[in-house]
Amino acid sequence: MPVTDEAIVKIKEMILGGELAPGAKLPKEADLAERLGLSRNSLREAVKALSLIRVLDVRQGDGTYVTSLEPELLLDTLAFVVDFHRDDTVLHFLEVRRILEPEATALAARAMSDTQLAALGELLAALPDDAPLDELLANDLEFHRLIATGSGNPVLVSLLDGISAPTTRARIWRGLTEEGAAARTRAQHREIHAALAHRDAELARALALVHVCGVERWLRDTLGRAGAFNDTDSKDS
Repeated sequence: MPVTDEAIVKIKEMILGGELAPGAKLPKEADLAERLGLSRNSLREAVKALSLIRVLDVRQGDGTYVTSLEPELLLDTLAFVVDFHRDDTVLHFLEVRRILEPEATALAARAMSDTQLAALGELLAALPDDAPLDELLANDLEFHRLIATGSGNPVLVSLLDGISAPTTRARIWRGLTEEGAAARTRAQHREIHAALAHRDAELARALALVHVCGVERWLRDTLGRAGAFNDTDSKDS
């Protein structure tokens, strides 16, 4: 095992074993390196790596601390990784969203407070009929974020937030190229909100599934046409 990896594993063991609790300050670098049998350089590299994935928080002039280790903090790095997706992998993220989002919506039907439901309705009502695409997209993202939050499951919220970047791109192109997409999206949002307001978890789940599948189906068709076009180009050349 590379020395830096060994250092990461040892610090992880200290956290998992309860020796370093969330919010705890790590011992001084020299003391910790000696205790773990590592060089200070290896320890420094391990701390840097763990800070990048939000396990540790390096505070200049103060020291290094274990973060809160809350799911939303640790999974925040998922969005960073997801940003490196290729265009042909957007469908994979949409497939994951198709699995997660209907379940989050069903949970929200049972768990959302009346205040949260009212806020969701106000969000939909606040969107003007002639809203530009960027405003439509922002409203769409906030709509789904509020529902995920209403599920009461912070891990689910973080996962859905993390995979939204590539699916957002697909939704943008859908709004630009498919006639009636914006109106259809708004109608589906109102139906989902009504199901949530009636606390109908099964209907809310089904409507959310149809909603996500619409984007996925459109993207599959679009990529399929692009692939056929590229194949034709290749034969012609």
